[in-house]
Amino acid sequence: MIRGTRKPGSQAAFYQTGAAARFIAQRLTRGEVAFPLEALEAETGLSRIAARHQLLRLGPRVRRVSPRQPFFLIVSEVHQPMGAPPAAWWLDAYFRWLRRPYYLALASAAAEYGASPQAIQLVQVVTDRPRRPLALGRIRVRFYVKREAARTPTAELPGAHAPLRVSTLEATAIDLVRYAGAVGGIERAVETLKPIAARLRRPALKEALSAEREPATAQRLGFILDGLGYHGLAETVARSLPARLARVRLEPGTSAPARALHLHRRWGLLVGKPPFGTP
Repeated sequence: MIRGTRKPGSQAAFYQTGAAARFIAQRLTRGEVAFPLEALEAETGLSRIAARHQLLRLGPRVRRVSPRQPFFLIVSEVHQPMGAPPAAWWLDAYFRWLRRPYYLALASAAAEYGASPQAIQLVQVVTDRPRRPLALGRIRVRFYVKREAARTPTAELPGAHAPLRVSTLEATAIDLVRYAGAVGGIERAVETLKPIAARLRRPALKEALSAEREPATAQRLGFILDGLGYHGLAETVARSLPARLARVRLEPGTSAPARALHLHRRWGLLVGKPPFGTP
């Protein structure tokens, strides 16, 4: 049944019942699970009001990423129990729509490199601007801000359902230390780092350190690698540091008084109990 009037220049010139449902079916056939509202309008000729109305009638088959953003996820029957498709299936499309850099990071990235055998419930993503966390059914996405996120070395996850940028192994190690407070503290960061440390490559670590340009984070990482017995990697970190080091705490934000800490001179760190046991 045809309703409404012709839109000038539109290939789909009429408001057709079921246009949104057919659009979604076509997307799923192509393996796509996300779309912006403007794509639906452009491909069907629906007005914005008509497009929103038809999506609303689809109920749980379509889910909006955020109340303030006209970006939608297609929830197939398989993903109905989760309330949304896996974040790895749509994050790249979402950030291409936002036109912002991003990458899968921290424990989520480490898990892709085999650092964690259990499923990660919280998806951790680094981008260059503050973003509100997303809660989509059982899926949780938290964003961490890094102004120079676009500089961080990344790789595309091979064999993934959809394109997905992930921090390289070496950049992941640096981020685990940089955002230690966000992943449960320095001890948790070390615990996550241990399974991947042996696979870090010195040239790639040098590249990642150069991209980050954060001496304090490098000091902490070098100290940790040294303590874990990876002295060659620690030496690579040491060569990236300035000649004069500022004194920083191993774990920033801790309330321990300075007199309770001792100075590790090589790394310029104020250290309490080492996070990996006695070095």
